[in-house]
Amino acid sequence: MMKLGIVGSGMIVEDVLSFIEDIPAIRLQAICARAGHEEKLAQWQVQYQIAHVYIEYDQLLADQQVDTIYIGLPNHLHYSYAKQALEQGKHVICEKPFTSNLQELLELKDIALRQHLVLVEAISNQYLKNTIAIKEQLKTLGDIKIVQCNYSQFSSRYSRFKAGEMLPAFNPAMSGGALMDINLYNIHLVVGLFGVPNAVHYHANIERGIDTSGILLLDYDHFKCVCIGSKDTNAPNQTHIQGDQGYITIEGSTNMMDHFDYVSHSKPAVRVDVKDHPHRMYDEFVEFERIIQQQDLLKVSEMLDHSEKVMNVIEQAKSSAGLVFGADV
Repeated sequence: MMKLGIVGSGMIVEDVLSFIEDIPAIRLQAICARAGHEEKLAQWQVQYQIAHVYIEYDQLLADQQVDTIYIGLPNHLHYSYAKQALEQGKHVICEKPFTSNLQELLELKDIALRQHLVLVEAISNQYLKNTIAIKEQLKTLGDIKIVQCNYSQFSSRYSRFKAGEMLPAFNPAMSGGALMDINLYNIHLVVGLFGVPNAVHYHANIERGIDTSGILLLDYDHFKCVCIGSKDTNAPNQTHIQGDQGYITIEGSTNMMDHFDYVSHSKPAVRVDVKDHPHRMYDEFVEFERIIQQQDLLKVSEMLDHSEKVMNVIEQAKSSAGLVFGADV
């Protein structure tokens, strides 16, 4: 059984709390948030029957009943909090993006592998059953020619940012922006399906040093890919994978993968939906528990390699657009 401790108090933590009790093999042992959130913590403790609440992270790490830490904090804090947890012998599930840069990820990876600890990035579309079904369907599309992903979601904070406020979602020092937030899901999906591209170019709309939206071009030699991520506009979210024998269309954002349609040249369209739980994060936490229970370090290494490939794409994208995030600001 995974004995889980959560650090954070934002929307993503509320998301986790909404379904975690549906996984009997995970016991929510403790939750930690900074001072000022005591009322929320007290409410959650009663609502979700959490054994302990903490204001200090050191207290959570000292809890011997907690073996796994889930980090649901702002992007720029992922590295330092994950490092502290690993150094205390805890397994770590770190919310995306894993870290602000590749060097931070490589350091965490080295610590985890040396200490035989589980370290994984919480990235829903790598574990969803619909994504696995798409991988199996790819071979029927023939030669892939075009891949296009659009994840556009107008941020409720964008108007305040335009008015002059410096909010975490649009703060370079806190690794904000469209690339590190929603376009990251597109990159994870594409790299998970097709591997590392040969060339990366990011054309971003930049305001006050942060990308509020942008178009990422990935060259795979035998096919071309465009990933659009926008926090300053809305549009229908769709993904298309086009081959010379058929195509796949995914309606909705690439973090949900709610269902997909497969169309061949000679057959009617087929809708595929093989999920067995409505929440997008359910499958990944089921798998995280299995990995920890079975000490499946081969799977850990595989997923860390995947996250490293994604971070390499991010680094190239940042460089091509002249963006600097996190500790490098």
